[in-house]
Amino acid sequence: MSESAKPHHPTPQGKGEKTHGSDFSYVGIDAILEQMRRKAMKQGFELNIMVVGQSGLGKSTLMNTLFKSKVSRKSVQPNPEERIPKTIEIKSISHDIEEKGVRMKLTVIDTPGFGDQINNENCWQPIMKFINDQYEAYLQEEININRKKRIPDSRVHCCIYFIPPTGHCLRPLDVEFMRRLSKVVNIVPVIAKADTLTLEERDYFKQTIREELRANGIDVYPQKEFDEDAEDRLINDKIREMIPFAVVGSDQEYQVNGKRILGRKTKWGTIEVENIAHCEFAYLRDLLIRTHMQNIKDITGSIHYETYRVRRLNESNAHFSTHPSDHPDVQPKANVKILLTPPHCKIIKKERKQKQCGAAF
Repeated sequence: MSESAKPHHPTPQGKGEKTHGSDFSYVGIDAILEQMRRKAMKQGFELNIMVVGQSGLGKSTLMNTLFKSKVSRKSVQPNPEERIPKTIEIKSISHDIEEKGVRMKLTVIDTPGFGDQINNENCWQPIMKFINDQYEAYLQEEININRKKRIPDSRVHCCIYFIPPTGHCLRPLDVEFMRRLSKVVNIVPVIAKADTLTLEERDYFKQTIREELRANGIDVYPQKEFDEDAEDRLINDKIREMIPFAVVGSDQEYQVNGKRILGRKTKWGTIEVENIAHCEFAYLRDLLIRTHMQNIKDITGSIHYETYRVRRLNESNAHFSTHPSDHPDVQPKANVKILLTPPHCKIIKKERKQKQCGAAF
């Protein structure tokens, strides 16, 4: 068979790849984006959200509305003698969610009993302990000699704090909780059941809350100091002007003008959850899922967890220096000093100089 009659077999082309045969200067660096996308699609994603607030503010309903599925169980009516829990309980529910080929493991952490007591002094301590326990579990996995290729991430990425729709000001409990917890986790405050307020009451309440947050030095997400560039600052400034989000949650569907919508039906009409003219649920959803999810996780890992990690390693170093006899493997002739500064740890080792008789220096 002549060479011109031989069949032509084209080189197989990968999915999503483009031919650049005519472009002599093309190297193919942009293909890294497709490689990262494929790897991320295989691994999936993890998101851990904690919801905190008094009973009856619609925490479970809002989470179900956010992800349009039953990701959070509504509280079961307890017996009369157990109507109010004596202590705060931490309950975690995990779900595997898939949308258009993207898999995500969602964990919702609920805190029944928060703020329900007559005396709510130190009621944030169990929540603080739970968050730190997740950091500690991640740290222990990280410092193992034979650690896992991919460490399971149970760290709390975001805490949604529900403010009762009083229309007046923040309670001392709200201020103290957010002041303490904002240092260890990303906090997004929301006004629960905002349909109980008029538009004028809502605007006044939001302005009052922003002023109180500023006066008490409470830095909620997105924090100003973590804006990476001018574009991020411009976007985040608009978000900060809307905080706290006035939200309404509902997992009930209704027909409005021939369209199926999630809403709350009242005697005067239907409140549409995803209508920005009715409430700010859509802005909260976009922040948590569509625009800032990865940034929330990045700040959790590089700021909040790193702060905890440095503190714990410094505590271990202090114990090491105070009780050298507890570590028999350490040579007594070596003076070891560990300097820990985020985000890196530098180990400086100074050997003692041996004295030599008659040696000139």
